[in-house]
Formats: sequence, structure tokens, C-alpha cells
Amino acid sequence: MVMKIIISISAHLLYKMIFLTALSLFWIMISASRGGQWGAWMPSSISAFEGTCVSIPCRFSFPDELRPAVVHGVWYFNSPYPKNYPPVVFKSRTQVVHESFQGRSRLLGDLGLRNCTLLLSNLSPELGGKYYFRGDLGGYNQYTFSEHSVLDIINTPNIVVPPEVMAGTEVEVSCMVPDNCPELRPELSWLGHEGLGEPTVLGRLREEEGTWVQVSLLHFVPTRETNGHRLGCQASFPNTTLQFEGYASLDIKYPPVIVEINSTVEAIEGSHVSLFCGADSNPPPLLTWMRDGTVLREAVAESLSLEVEEVTPAEDGVYLCLAENTYGQDNRTVELSVMYAPWKPTVNGTVVAVEGETVSILCSTQSNPDPILTIFKEKQILATVIYESELQLELPAVTPEDDGEYWCVAENQYGQRATAFNLSVEFAPVILLESHCAAARDTVQCLCVVKANPEPSVAFELPLRNVTVNETEREFVYSERSGLLLTSILTLRGQAQAPPRVICTSHNLYGTKSLELPFQGAHRLMWAKIGPVGAVVAFAILIAIVCYITQTRRKKNVTESPSFSGGDNPPVVFSSDFRISGAPEKYESERHLGSERRLLGLRGEPTELDLSYSHSDLGKRPTKDSYTLTEELAEYAEIRVK
Repeated sequence: MVMKIIISISAHLLYKMIFLTALSLFWIMISASRGGQWGAWMPSSISAFEGTCVSIPCRFSFPDELRPAVVHGVWYFNSPYPKNYPPVVFKSRTQVVHESFQGRSRLLGDLGLRNCTLLLSNLSPELGGKYYFRGDLGGYNQYTFSEHSVLDIINTPNIVVPPEVMAGTEVEVSCMVPDNCPELRPELSWLGHEGLGEPTVLGRLREEEGTWVQVSLLHFVPTRETNGHRLGCQASFPNTTLQFEGYASLDIKYPPVIVEINSTVEAIEGSHVSLFCGADSNPPPLLTWMRDGTVLREAVAESLSLEVEEVTPAEDGVYLCLAENTYGQDNRTVELSVMYAPWKPTVNGTVVAVEGETVSILCSTQSNPDPILTIFKEKQILATVIYESELQLELPAVTPEDDGEYWCVAENQYGQRATAFNLSVEFAPVILLESHCAAARDTVQCLCVVKANPEPSVAFELPLRNVTVNETEREFVYSERSGLLLTSILTLRGQAQAPPRVICTSHNLYGTKSLELPFQGAHRLMWAKIGPVGAVVAFAILIAIVCYITQTRRKKNVTESPSFSGGDNPPVVFSSDFRISGAPEKYESERHLGSERRLLGLRGEPTELDLSYSHSDLGKRPTKDSYTLTEELAEYAEIRVK
């Protein structure tokens, strides 16, 4: 800022000053227009490189009524008041100065022309400070001006960068150095500008307060890669060794770019997972981890980690890293794949089907990686798929053999799970061939085995009535179900004779089936009807007849053959070569009582056969099947001869 002093001067003095200097003429014209008062003008601040010089421009004025013959002046350092004994920089009256300024200061201006310009040479840091001028017109006409100039001794050029530099937008960077030393002129050059652009030197410019600067400009388009780049400017003075350098780091603003993030992450269920995201931006970005629109973690930082403790399948999915600042945003995703054993397979419920229908069974599970799915029935593989989460079993026409329990097994390298399910096939009753009747003594027992689903009703049909329940103590029906088999047993007690036929009839909602039950062991039934006493009597009569026939034949043979003679012990001939009808063959050796045996006396004479007693030995034998009564007996007659 230019400080103006108002003075009044005569016309002839004004013309004289025009011839001296154009600058002085301009200052005097302004000062005259404002009238004569004590006043001074000098730059409020001025700078110069260490080791060079500086010219502090100065103008002053005083009242018009004062017409001194000689004008003197004094420059003080850091204080305007003489009573404080400030260091004298320059004194026109005595030339006595402070030791710090000896040989360094001289007056460039003409005090008579109100020009108090000061030149300081061989600058050093201790010369930096405030400089005050005091006018001395003689006597009491002395005045110390409050206006002063602050000298700044510098060592580096000033690099001016715009307050905001954005990547992709052209920018102008300037290097400015003071040029206030009339003896030394600086020259400027750029350092580290390779790849940025070519510099332009504008030359010497005058500032508002009358100081001078040397300026060089550099134009370029910055990128994110040039952020933080160190750009320098060098000021050198020809014919000297003086050289000064200054640097500035470029602060390039640009939107975020995510430069580092996990690739697809695979983790085993229950393990620890760390997701990392790093972004490059200026200013630093706001980093956010998100999943399905939910913010999981965020922070203003160049990198951000998301920690997952004991990861579960529920945390499997895609995670988003979002980076944003004032200048833009960027985002990247990472997939977290949680590896785990198959879940318990699910089946479309217990299946009920009618014989002949098509059945479709779907088994599904969830695992990572996808499992091997297999459907078993009684350890037989019916269907299997590899690396699929679903398996469908098709049974085109189900039969009763398809009824039963099935297993769906899912497995991968992390484990195995299985689920059981049932297929229930419904069909009309089928009476199995093992159904029959058996009798022992006065009891008849009938077995009817039926295969059906759902459970059928079973009835036994006798000649005069049907029996389905325990009607009396003589008739009893018992049923027991095991799986698809229903076993019904009819027990008839006190039967004098077996019924001519027994029919088993089974019925459910899919049909009716009947079968006449066969009797097993009819010969046993006959002996059961006769009873043990009757059997003994019949057997004794049969033995007597055989003995009679044998005796008759023996007598005839004796008569015809004279070689035989009588004695005390006549020979006896007995043949029991007969078989009781229906007796088991395994006792055949017991039924032949002395077969082909001849009893001969010493004399060879025939002797009559006497029956001393008859005895019936009733021996029990096990039955061939489980449905025959244990009371069924095999009876034999034993004949002893004396």
C-alpha cells in the first residue's frame, strides 16, 4: 500500500522535479493535492535473499511553512524513538551507524527531494526486522514517522500453488522471488517438472506497494499419480555463487479408487475370516463394508478390515466395499464362500401310494460344496447324484415290495447327514400259501396269513357260520400284525370231527380275497377221532387176526412136512409185518415187531400163541410246523408174547 504525504510546493519546484524523475513528479503531484503535513510512505513489508541487497523505497513530507535550508534524516532499526537508543542504520548528518550496519547501508534517495530510499547490502538474517525513518529539518523540527517497513530475509523462492488442484483439470503453478536489489537480478528455473509441462517466464513484475518480484509460471494437467509430487524452483544470481531453491508438494484432489481387496474367500465353518479393502484418494475416503445394503463397518481411512469370528453359513455371500469422498466414489465386491457339511436332508414327507401308481420322491439339502446325494433301501442304492443339492427318485409303478423305509444320505468332504422316510404302498389283500388248518384230538386250529395295506379285516367261514371274534369258549380268533402281514388264528375246541371246510376271507378298501384252508396231516386227524383206547382195541384185534392166520398156516405146513417133530418147546411163528396207516416213516423200524422172525422150539413142533396182555405206548413227537397242536399224538400198540 502506498502511503501518501500531502505537501504544498511552488510551481517552479514542481517543474524542476519533473526533470529529475518521473516517479518523483507523480508522488509530488499527489502529495501537493493533499496539502503539507508530516507523513511518510514505504512498503509495509519487503523481502530479499540472504547475501544480496535490498532497496527500501521511501518518500516523506513535512508542513509547507517549514522551509529548511538542509534536510537530514535518520533510519532506525526496530524502534522509532531515539530515547530508546535504537540501532542507527543510517544518519545523514554524522554518518555514524550501528556496527551491524557498517558498510552495509547507504541512502539512495535525495532527502532534499523528500526521497528517503535506503539500500542495504550483504544481507544477513540478523538484519531482518522493522525499519523507521526520522526527518530532521533542524532545531525542533524533527519527526519520527510511525510508518515503517518490515524486512524479511529469505533463503527459498516462493512457489504458489492454487488452494485446490483437481486431477484432470489444468493448473497454473508460479514461482516468485523478490527482485528489489538493483545490483543483483535473479534468474529462475524449475526443478522436477519433467513430464508436467514446459515453464513460462513472465519476467519482472511490480507489486502494489512498489516492490518488485521475478515470476515464472508452469502449466500442466495433474493426475492422481502426481499427488505428492515434489516440484522445485531455483533462483540464481549471475556472476555469483548465490543459489536458492524452494520446493512444494503437489496436493492433488481426486476421487477414491479401490486398489486392494480380497479375491474370493473360502473359509471352513467356525473359522476366522478377515476381509481387507484399501483405497487411494485425496482427501482420504470414507470406507464402508456392506452386505445386502446393511452397513457392517465404516471409517475414514485408507484401508479397512472386516473381521468375522467363527463364520457360519448364514454369513456366506457377497460383501461390498464402498469408498467415497467429496470428489467421487468407487466400490468393489468380494464373495465369501463358507464351506460346511450337508444339513440334514429334507424329504417331501412320508409318501402313501396305491399299488400301480407312479411315485416321485424329492430329497434336498444344503452344503458347500454341493454334496453327493444317495437314496438307499435296505442297503441297495436306488438313485444318486454328484454335486447336486436335490435328488428325485421316480418309481413308475409301485408294488408292495416298494413299501418300506428309505434313507436319503448327503455327504461331502466336511461331513455326512442322513434322513429316513417311509413309502407306504396300499394294495388289496393277498392270502399267503402258508395258510392252513391242523387238528389234534378234539381241537382244530386254522392259520390265515394275509398281506395287505391298509390293515384288512379277516373272517373265517365255517359251514354253518362265520367266526371273526371270540364268540364262545369253543371258538377263538387271535390276530397279530407285523409289517404288512396280518396273522389270524382260529381255534375250535371240543370238535367231535373236523369241519368239512374252513374258508378265510380278507377285505380292505382295495378288494376282497378268500381261500379255503387245506388240512395238514389227515391221518393224524383220524387217530385223533378214534382216541387212544379205541386205537388199542383196534390194534389188538388186528394182531389177533394176524396171529390166527399165521397159526393156521403153520399147522398146515407141519402136517405136510413130517420132518418136524413135537417137543417141550414147540416152535412159534409171529409176523407183525403190518403198518398202522398214517404212522410216521421215521418209526418204521419200531412198527416191525419181529418181522420175518421165527421162534422155533427144540422139537420143532407148533405151539399155540397166547396173549398174556396188550399195552399201548403213547409216544409224542414234535410237529413239522408251528401251527400243529402239540396235543397231536402218534399212537402205537406193543404186543408181548410168552
